[in-house]
Amino acid sequence: MPAKAPALAPAVASQLATLARHIRTQREQQKVTATDAAEAAGMSRVTLHRIERGEPSVTMGAYLSAMAAVGLRVELLGQASAKSSALPDVVRLDDYPALKRLAWQLPGVTELDPAQALDLYERNWRHLDREHMAPQEKLLLKALVDELGGGRLLV
Repeated sequence: MPAKAPALAPAVASQLATLARHIRTQREQQKVTATDAAEAAGMSRVTLHRIERGEPSVTMGAYLSAMAAVGLRVELLGQASAKSSALPDVVRLDDYPALKRLAWQLPGVTELDPAQALDLYERNWRHLDREHMAPQEKLLLKALVDELGGGRLLV
């Protein structure tokens, strides 16, 4: 039986709901079933369902496992770490032709968040023609790797 949910401040509950929504949206965009995602995360389908509803009684480890299974990463931000980012908030596929070719399996998608863009580059690295990439796309890829990938591509 699930643990009793702790009392949450409204702002924290809102953040948890946003996290849950991101996990579910990412899984659905990848067209991965809940059963397959749960198996990849090493948990039951019921636990994944509770995570996707934003239940606070689920362990943080389970949330992180679910995020990893669908290709999301955690980045901690504090008041003091207000460094400027070279990454755009949204990556428009029309601005990056090589990325657009890699996103052929995402019909109707015209924009990605930076983490999704890096994930596409990494998963499809063998199909990427790096020699013919536009200079601005090479800069985007470098910024994605530096800021989101810890300086390393996972290929």
